[in-house]
Amino acid sequence: MSDFGFAVDPNRMIHEPARLKIMAVLSVADEADFTYLMHETELTRGNLSVQMSRLEEAGYLKISKRFVGKTPRTTASITSAGRAAFVEYRRYFTSLLNATDKK
Repeated sequence: MSDFGFAVDPNRMIHEPARLKIMAVLSVADEADFTYLMHETELTRGNLSVQMSRLEEAGYLKISKRFVGKTPRTTASITSAGRAAFVEYRRYFTSLLNATDKK
């Protein structure tokens, strides 16, 4: 039998599919602009905006808004707390998958 705690839940803030996509992209990028995230995650503009705001409220993302010329540009980067939470989330699922691997 496995030592994995099957009763333990994953981090719900990250577990939601749209937020998981955002965190995954930002875990490998220093910073990404809104358009890039929208393209990579295939989320709608509205859904991406809402999910980014939730991750920012949780302290997992830093969102910056500025103008490039006269064009607004929104960028996001993962915070150290967000990176730590994502590493723990990955560890949780790696352990879960390992515990369910029949050898």
